[in-house]
Amino acid sequence: MNDQTKIELEAATFRRLLQHLREHSDVQNIDLMILAGFCRNCLAKWYSAEAKEHGIDLDYPAAQDIIYGMPYAEWKAKYQKEATPEQLKAMEEIQRRNEAGGH
Repeated sequence: MNDQTKIELEAATFRRLLQHLREHSDVQNIDLMILAGFCRNCLAKWYSAEAKEHGIDLDYPAAQDIIYGMPYAEWKAKYQKEATPEQLKAMEEIQRRNEAGGH
């Protein structure tokens, strides 16, 4: 496989991931963080950071709009639910482990 084909496949896969996340707005960011260690906001941070690496001025809110497919405030109002005590406890534990491990 040549480099250009690899880049095209990676880009298509990323677009598919974004579409999947948009179609499954019932999956909360906190659940993604607990289970996978990243969420939609992480993707937006990475997207913005990569844009800067390529000399493109794309701030975090603009990257969120791209990742969410709408303004983040709109997505949050439509789909984000209040975290349960169990979710918050699991997230705190993950943060403790990450801090202890130097993440």
